[in-house]
Amino acid sequence: MMAKAFDSISPEHANFIQAQKMFFVGSAGVDGHVNISPKGYDSFRMLSPNQVAYLDLTGSGNETSAHLQDNNRMTYMFIALEGKPQILRLYGDGQVILPDDPAWEQYASLFDLHPGYRQIIVSNIHRVQTSCGYSIPFYTYEGERNTLIDWAGNKGEEQLEQYRKQKNSTTIDGITTPIGKKFADMR
Repeated sequence: MMAKAFDSISPEHANFIQAQKMFFVGSAGVDGHVNISPKGYDSFRMLSPNQVAYLDLTGSGNETSAHLQDNNRMTYMFIALEGKPQILRLYGDGQVILPDDPAWEQYASLFDLHPGYRQIIVSNIHRVQTSCGYSIPFYTYEGERNTLIDWAGNKGEEQLEQYRKQKNSTTIDGITTPIGKKFADMR
């Protein structure tokens, strides 16, 4: 099966996306490193055939949010680890919604807010592409890892805020993230 391109997410694409237990996001600034980040839990939502969102949890870095300020391009990738082989990519832009943003409540209501949530990324999709995935090995889903949620729950909001200030304010290339700008504005 050769790659096929579409202008929007079809019902068949939506079914495939919903069946996957993880996805990847790719982004890059104008200069510097390209970032690819795996995402898990039930954190992805399709809002329309051309708009998606995901709940982003506190992690060791915050590259995607800074890259979106820099050039506003990102790619989502879903791969079949069970069943029929397939890869599906969503190409689009991205907007960072922080908890103090007026749009937060609109989007946050779509998710279970796990401990450690830090932002929501909303993307307008202009291209959907499927490809074969013939070389992707089979893996069996055994369950979610609770490590990140337990870690965030044990830290509590005050320690998470300090962690984000220290680890999520700038990228590995020194780009200030929206979270970093928030901390700078608080000074």
